[in-house]
Amino acid sequence: MYGQVISDESGKTLVAVSTLSPDFGDGKKTTNIEAAKEVGTLLARKCQEKGIAKVIFDRNGFLYHGRVRALAEAAREAGLQF
Repeated sequence: MYGQVISDESGKTLVAVSTLSPDFGDGKKTTNIEAAKEVGTLLARKCQEKGIAKVIFDRNGFLYHGRVRALAEAAREAGLQF
């Protein structure tokens, strides 16, 4: 599971988090809803550290359920606005 914040103006990635990131955790299962929630929380935390408060959520054609929904809801709960 990956989450990125990309600037539309410059086309550069501002923040990126995944289940493979060193911040993610040790030996956790990386393909479940709990992992998606943690990715969303980490993404929101890193955005706040860089002063990013509001983003546009693009699910790239994936249905809004399961892990995609868990990531988005966790990011919102952690303070990121969509």
